[in-house]
Amino acid sequence: MNVIWARSVAILVSLTVVATGLYVFAGPVSGLLFLCIALFLLLGYYLFQINRLWKVLDAPAYGEIPSALGLWGEVYYRLHRLVKRWRTQVLQVEQQHTRFIQAIQASPYGVLMLDDADQIEWCNDVAEQHFGLNAKRDVRQRITHLIRRPEFVHYLTRERYDEPLIMRDMGEHKRSSTSVQILPYGENRKLVLTQDITKVENTEAMRRDFVANVSHELKTPLTVLTGFLETVRDLPVSEEDRKRYIDMMLVQSMRMQHIVEDLLALAKLESDVQPPTLDPVDVGGLAAHLVHDAEALSQGRHDIHAEIDTAVVLRGSEGELLSALGNLVSNAVRYTPDGGRIAIRMTYTDGHSVFSVSDTGLGIAPEHIPRLTERFYRVDRSRSRDTGGTGLGLAIVKHVLSRHHADLRVTSEVGRGSTFRIVFPVDRSGYEPESAQPMPQLGDAPRHAA
Repeated sequence: MNVIWARSVAILVSLTVVATGLYVFAGPVSGLLFLCIALFLLLGYYLFQINRLWKVLDAPAYGEIPSALGLWGEVYYRLHRLVKRWRTQVLQVEQQHTRFIQAIQASPYGVLMLDDADQIEWCNDVAEQHFGLNAKRDVRQRITHLIRRPEFVHYLTRERYDEPLIMRDMGEHKRSSTSVQILPYGENRKLVLTQDITKVENTEAMRRDFVANVSHELKTPLTVLTGFLETVRDLPVSEEDRKRYIDMMLVQSMRMQHIVEDLLALAKLESDVQPPTLDPVDVGGLAAHLVHDAEALSQGRHDIHAEIDTAVVLRGSEGELLSALGNLVSNAVRYTPDGGRIAIRMTYTDGHSVFSVSDTGLGIAPEHIPRLTERFYRVDRSRSRDTGGTGLGLAIVKHVLSRHHADLRVTSEVGRGSTFRIVFPVDRSGYEPESAQPMPQLGDAPRHAA
């Protein structure tokens, strides 16, 4: 027997005992009158407590549980404990729901939930951006009334969702590509997942262009080599022509070798996840190598001027920096007509070490500047090949500077020349006047890497 039944029986037994005592000692009228009055008061008390309990159960929100004496005190206590346990469970479910929503909102994927009538039940911020929706305004709206693209309507209605749908130029961002896939769940409900694949498609396009460009760059010298070899093998040629053919084949083979070397240098830079050290670089020696390479490449056809402040401190990988800066200098020589002027500078400005190469060459049109560091991208393909360029120099520059957290800034005017300026970060820059020394003179310096 539980507590409530025990207390109820105890109350009734107590009233019966008292009524029996009055019946024996005061007469039957007194006993029955007491029993009737007691039961009437007990019934009124029960009705009062039942009314209180009804108000508590009918309350729209959680509130305080009333207190009472005796049997109803036990009822209210147990009800309070039950409500508290339920409230704790509800709060836990609400917290889990909130965390779930926060996790979906933090996801880079768009999530949109449709009911059995293809009406929007909920969507996260990413889905709003992809489809140009507003979650509060568009809830309970049929999705095909808001997204009227024929390909999406056809994809939704044909109910074949094995492969995602690729939609382009949609939402807030134009020139974008979005992958849309529908996953049925529950009772005729649908989960719409979206993903911005613009970068993936751009990367794939760059990969295709890279393969095509490598094939083209290697095919040209291979064709020349094959033609000359067949000529030397099958036709009688003079010793002078033979020597000329061999020299031309040597030029083409060296060009292929340089392309392979630059590709290997790029692969090494991309695969090296360790940042360059912060060891000081010999700025004077570095500048001397650059000037020597520029003079060797120019063969006296240009006026090469160097303004190197050897008090500038530069920290990083000397080999990588020699490769990057050397590519900028060699480009300036290659694309500057005979008699032009090339200025190589190393300065310290506003806490940053700054290297720059200026020339009076052909210049670059503004529309080409953003793409200069792409692999095999050339403003003038024929001139680049004539000057011995591989089309990979500025791509190497980009990767080296990225590893050193440096910025490449290009200013140019067609017909008047260009300036390539590298600004190194503060942690890789410095200035020590007491350590300044004259720039050393080099003999035959080796060709810079890449």
